[in-house]
Amino acid sequence: MILDIVTLPDPVLRKKAAPVTRFDDKLQELIDNMIPTMRDALGVGLAAPQVGELLSLTVIETLPDEDEGGNEIEGSRQLFVVVNPKITWKSKMMVDGIEGCLSIPGYLGEVSRHEVIRVEAQDRFGKNIRLKLEDWTARIFQHEIDHLNGELFIDKLVAPDRLWTEEQFHARFEDDVEDEPDTLAAS
Repeated sequence: MILDIVTLPDPVLRKKAAPVTRFDDKLQELIDNMIPTMRDALGVGLAAPQVGELLSLTVIETLPDEDEGGNEIEGSRQLFVVVNPKITWKSKMMVDGIEGCLSIPGYLGEVSRHEVIRVEAQDRFGKNIRLKLEDWTARIFQHEIDHLNGELFIDKLVAPDRLWTEEQFHARFEDDVEDEPDTLAAS
């Protein structure tokens, strides 16, 4: 089932999510609904608060690898279901990139994120997992973990003038967008 995505100014987006303590059928159903909701919205991540559930849960699907012709390589995306995630280490190296958000439709902004992070969490069944994440995958995880803490990408802009409507962004950077590998799909 496709769920409704909560958008600003809904106050649930500014609340801290509660830890998941029960890995029951209700949680599994929520996860099973969040994945197609994320895909239907063309996102790369979706946190439970974005569908009105104040639980420390996010689903993330990595960007695809592409062949030399720029076509998506079948099976190159990786799906993560991450419960109770905590960033346990962050690289000193920061990287600026353009982000959007399914809960702030129509806007893009430039945000600085850690290039490499380590995350400890649980999978959808409660099994402990450890992940070392780099580049765009690390960016997506940081964006989604922010949602679990009531933070949004607009809180972390590199500068106030680095927030654009999608139309402003494409008009301003039209020549660069085609070759722009550093644009993150909405999450």
